[in-house]
Amino acid sequence: MRVRFGAFEVGKKGASRYDLSDPYHIALSLSWPRFLLMFVALELLINVSFAGLYLLQPGCIANARAGSFTDVFFFSLETLATVGYGVMAPTTLYGHAISAVEILSGMTFIAIMTGLTFVRFSRPRGKIMFADKAVVASYNGRPTLMIRIGNGRLTMLTDAKVRLNALIAERTTEGQFYRRVHDLKLARDRIPIFGLTWTLMHEIDEHSPLRPYPTDLFATSDIRLFLAVEARDPNLAAEIYDLKDYSHDSVEFGMRYADAVSIDDKGNTIADLGRLSLIEEDTGTNFIPAVAAE
Repeated sequence: MRVRFGAFEVGKKGASRYDLSDPYHIALSLSWPRFLLMFVALELLINVSFAGLYLLQPGCIANARAGSFTDVFFFSLETLATVGYGVMAPTTLYGHAISAVEILSGMTFIAIMTGLTFVRFSRPRGKIMFADKAVVASYNGRPTLMIRIGNGRLTMLTDAKVRLNALIAERTTEGQFYRRVHDLKLARDRIPIFGLTWTLMHEIDEHSPLRPYPTDLFATSDIRLFLAVEARDPNLAAEIYDLKDYSHDSVEFGMRYADAVSIDDKGNTIADLGRLSLIEEDTGTNFIPAVAAE
C-alpha cells in the first residue's frame, strides 16, 4: 500500500488504509468529498436494508403497493429521518417492530454523523504557508539552508515553534542500509509573535549533517527535509499544527528568497504572501564538501 505525506511517498505492508476497528479515525482522516460520499453510502445502505425487511412481510405497511421496493424504500427513508408524512404507516406487529428499530437506528446515525461533522468543522487550522522550495544561500559569509514560512491569517499567532529534521539514507561500516533522522539546528526556532513571514535558517557548518553533501551529491541523494510548525491562535484559543516536507530536488542552491516584506509611504509594514516562494540568484553562496574545506 502506498502512503503519501505531502511530496513524500512510502510503501507499507501489513497496514490497512481503513482500519474498521477504528471508525472514528477513518471518519476524521477522510477528505470532505469522501466523507460526504460515505454519509450518502451509509444512508442508502441502511434504507435499502430496512426496505428489504419490510418486503419480507407484504401488507405490513399501509398504502404501500404489494412488492413495491420504491414504496417501502421511501417509507424507510421517512422513518429513518423521523419525519413520517402519514401516508404510509406500519399496520402489523412486525411492521411496528421493524419501524421502532429503524427509528432508534436513525436517531443514533444522525447523532453520530452530526458529531463527526462538528468535529471536522471545529478542528483548528493555522493556515501556515510554506515556500515551494528550500534554498541554500550565503548568510554572514556561511552557506545556510533557508525555508520561508508565512502566517496566512490576518490575525497574529503567538508562541510559534518550529523543528526541522533531515531524513538521510546511510550505511554502517558493516554495509547495513538504514535511514537516520537528524535534527537540524536553527538560528532561531521559536518566536513570541508570528504575524507576517519567518525565514528559518540552518547554518551548514562542520557540525551540520548536511555538510558532507555538496551540490552535486545532494541532487542525487535521497535526503528529505521535514518541517513541523506549532503555534497558538488566540482567536481560537487552541494550538495549531502543520507539517511540510521537501525532497532533495526541492532545494535550490545558489538562490535566495526575494524580499516579501516592504514599508509603504506611511511607514506601515506590508507582507506580500504572493512572493513567499519567489527566489532570486545569490552570488555569495559557497557550498563545498567538507574534504575540500579542510
